[in-house]
Parts: sequence; C-alpha cells; structure tokens
Amino acid sequence: MEYVLKTDSLCKYYKGFKALDGLTMHVPKGSVYGFVGKNGAGKTTLIRLVCGLQLPTSGDLELYGVKYSDKAVSGMRRRLGAVIETPSIYYDMTAQENLRQQYHVLGISGSDGINELLALVGLENTGKKKARNFSLGMRQRLAIAIALCGEPEFLVLDEPINGLDPQGIIEIRELILKLNREKGITVLISSHILDELSRLATHYGFIDSGHIVREMSAEELDSACRKCIRMTITDAAAFNKVLSDMKLDYKMIDDTHADVYAKPNITQLTLALAKENCEILSVEEHDEGLEDFFVSLLGGDGLA
Repeated sequence: MEYVLKTDSLCKYYKGFKALDGLTMHVPKGSVYGFVGKNGAGKTTLIRLVCGLQLPTSGDLELYGVKYSDKAVSGMRRRLGAVIETPSIYYDMTAQENLRQQYHVLGISGSDGINELLALVGLENTGKKKARNFSLGMRQRLAIAIALCGEPEFLVLDEPINGLDPQGIIEIRELILKLNREKGITVLISSHILDELSRLATHYGFIDSGHIVREMSAEELDSACRKCIRMTITDAAAFNKVLSDMKLDYKMIDDTHADVYAKPNITQLTLALAKENCEILSVEEHDEGLEDFFVSLLGGDGLA
C-alpha cells in the first residue's frame, strides 16, 4: 500500500512535556483518514510537524516517502494544503482577493483557476462581499479554497466543522467527499465530532497521550463494533445484580439504560428482574458506533 504520510516513533517534547511520545502512523494514498483523540492527545502537534511549522524532537516523519530531514521534503510539502485551527483569511478582502493573495504567496502568476476554486467550494457568487461578513461556514470553505490554491494532493484539516451549524457541517462534509472522490485528494481530518467523522473516514488513527493506540480501516471498525440490545429499566442496582449473577456482558449507560451484549433469554431475564422489583420498559437493537468504540478503546467519557 502506498502511503502519503508515515511516521515512526515520532516524539515532540516541550520543556519536559511529551506532546508526542513514539507516534507511529500511516495515511494511505486516496484515503480520508480520521484522526481521533481527546483534547490534548497530540493531534494538533502532529499536524504542525507534518506541515513543517515545528520540528520533531526525535523519530521519523515521511511525506511521499521523503524524510522530514531531507531537503527534498520542501518540494513534497508543496503537494500539501492545510487548514490548522482557525481559518487563515484576510477579513478585509473578498473571497477572490484572498485567493489572489495566496497565489502571490505561492508564486503563481495570473489568476487562472481562481473562479473554478470558488465554484468548487460554493463561493462563486460572493462578489465584492468582504470575508468579515461571511458566515463561519463560508469562512471555513474559503480557508479550504486557500489551502487548495497550489493544487495539493494531500489536504490536512484540523477541526474543520468546529462551531458550525448543521447546514455548515453538511456543506463541509460534502466538500470533503467531493475533493476526495472526484479530485483524488487524500485528506487527514482531525475532529472530535465523531458521528460526523464516521460519515467521512475510510481509515482511522486513534491517538492517546501522544501515541497511536490503533489504526484501522472503516471496514475493520465496522467489524469491531459490537452488536447489542439496549434496555430501558427501572432499577439500575437490581439490574446490575441480576446481570452479574447471570454472567451476562453488559454496560450501564445511565440510571435507566443499559446495553446487553449477549443474547439473553428475555423471559428468564424478565422473571429474574421482577424478583428484584425491576421492570424492563423497552428493548431495542443497538449497534456500537465510532464514539462507543472510542470510549471502549481509550476509556473515560469520550471526547471533551
């Protein structure tokens, strides 16, 4: 398999703090790679290293097979576009003027392709409207257009839907899918909105305390996610006692809901619970998703 990005035992320390601690990851060419981790796990630090904004303390990082320490890596980074944290746009300029400015920064003469880029991100009709008057979603799409000015093959997005309303989230999702499927752009996307990420990603990397805990494809994630029965019950303590006695695999969601991973005899379970004055109010099939898998893999209460 061909990889756009590979790291091997990558470390980044700040005055004794280990932001990255032996991180090894692989981003396949043509993938949408979902980079998943809690706040402070090291996601943005890794992205800054990939973009050349900082240097590793130790370990290796390769872009298109070229090590970060090789002079040729600067050429590889020209194949990379990125939106890191907040959109880097000029608020007193129009969308077209922002793209012209980026062309100038990249040393691209003329303005060929600007109108096509604006149409690609859905900003072709913004005219003389200044970016300061754009919605947050429009600014995010403009930032992506700026990142696309050099016709990159690899796009890195750090929390691209953070703070967007539902319509803005849909627009960014459709744009990312279009870039990946129609333009063949590999995308590394960091996001804590796991339900939305699961609609995009073809591959995942789960990061915790500066290192990758697990990498997997979307198909492997689907196979790993457990099927269960979600029950609504009236007495959590009684439910805990009965299922523990019956040696059934389960997890309490809250005081009135639980997931049972086995396939119990419902009649026997109902009778056993009734003896403890606990009722089953409802039963429905429920499949684990990306967030459930994340919590089971890394523990805790999910992403903050």
